[in-house]
Amino acid sequence: MCMADLFEKVGRRGKVLSTTPVYHGLIFDLVKQTIETPDGLEVKRDLIQHGNAVTILAITADDQVVLGSEYRVGRNAETISLPAGLINAGEDPLTAAARELQEETGYIAHESQIMTQISSSEGFTDETVSLILTHIDPQEHGERHFDADEYVNTQLVPLSKVIDLLKNGQIRSAQGICAITWYLNFIR
Repeated sequence: MCMADLFEKVGRRGKVLSTTPVYHGLIFDLVKQTIETPDGLEVKRDLIQHGNAVTILAITADDQVVLGSEYRVGRNAETISLPAGLINAGEDPLTAAARELQEETGYIAHESQIMTQISSSEGFTDETVSLILTHIDPQEHGERHFDADEYVNTQLVPLSKVIDLLKNGQIRSAQGICAITWYLNFIR
C-alpha cells in the first residue's frame, strides 16, 4: 500500500468564509477566521499570520557548526540556536539564508541547499521555515549587521558537541533540532 492510498485527502483546501483582524504586530498578525473545511464543517479558528523564515545549518569542512546564543522573549532567556531569520519580501529562501548568516555571524554561505521545509505549528500559524544547509570557510568573513534590538554571540562548535547539546536539551529550538536531525539522518 502506498502513502497516497493512506492519505488521499492530503492537500485539500478549506474555503475561508471570513477573516477578522484582531492584532497587527511587528512580525505577525492575529486574525479570526471562519472556514468551511474540505469535509464541509464550518469552524472558527484563530490564525497567527507570520512571515516565512529560514534556519541555517552552516558547517565547515572539518565538521564545525555555527551556533549562536541570543536572548529570546519566548523563553525570557538567552538560548542556543542555529542562525535564523525572516525572509524579506522578494527574497527566496537561499538568498535569505545567505543574508541572515552574514548579518548574524559574518560567515559567507557556499553551496547552499534547502534540506526541507517545516511548519512550526500548523494548528495556529501559517509560517513555513526552510531548513538550509550551507558550507562555510571559517577564514572567510564579511561584516555582521545586527538589527537594532538583537545581539548574537556566535561560536564554531564541533558537530559531536552539537549532538551532545541536543541530547542534553540545551538546544530547544524546534527548527534547529529539525535541521540538525534532518542533516544527520538524510544527508550525512
